[in-house]
Amino acid sequence: MRTSSAILLVFWGLAAAAQAQGFRFSDTPAPADAAAQAQREAATASQLATPCRDKIRDRKIMVLIGEEANGSVIASQGRFSRHVEAVNGRLAGLGLKTYSPEQIRKQVAQEEVDAYFKNDPDRALSASRRMAAQYVLRGVIASRAVRNPIVNVNQVSVNMDFTLTDAAGKPVSTASARGESYAGGDTAGMALALIEERADEVVARLYSDYCRNAR
Repeated sequence: MRTSSAILLVFWGLAAAAQAQGFRFSDTPAPADAAAQAQREAATASQLATPCRDKIRDRKIMVLIGEEANGSVIASQGRFSRHVEAVNGRLAGLGLKTYSPEQIRKQVAQEEVDAYFKNDPDRALSASRRMAAQYVLRGVIASRAVRNPIVNVNQVSVNMDFTLTDAAGKPVSTASARGESYAGGDTAGMALALIEERADEVVARLYSDYCRNAR
């Protein structure tokens, strides 16, 4: 009986902490969550219906992803291949043209990839010309992992910010995704799970802006 009471007490503590911080252990959404999800799905459908000219669809987009750590960005593309492919696959499904991570690694030096995340326009433009890319989609992962003292587990929060620009660096669109969870220390894996969870709405926003604003 004492053991059962202890287990119930621990579970109650987990549930209370989760509710206080906005986490859920159940797969059944609360009414407010369901309403927000329905609103996001409606917005996504509307954005995906944006007319897109054929000449815009035929232009090439280079997708780059990096992770912010200690005030700088780690942008080794081999580390983020699955993240890039998650975005590429959805863009390709909408009829847009992208480069694979392998194509980028073969043709663009790491220093030139870094230039996109260091606001070095000259080297970034050089890389765009080498790839013959008319547009660049840059995603930056910012993650934070802390130990939750109430339940004694790791708590990971991940932010992802996407910026779509033309080759000269002129902004075309921005989109963001946010997520948090109790997890281990695999923040890159958490970011990938977040992309898979929120990619449809993020890509829909980028697609709509691209089709309306690209020239």
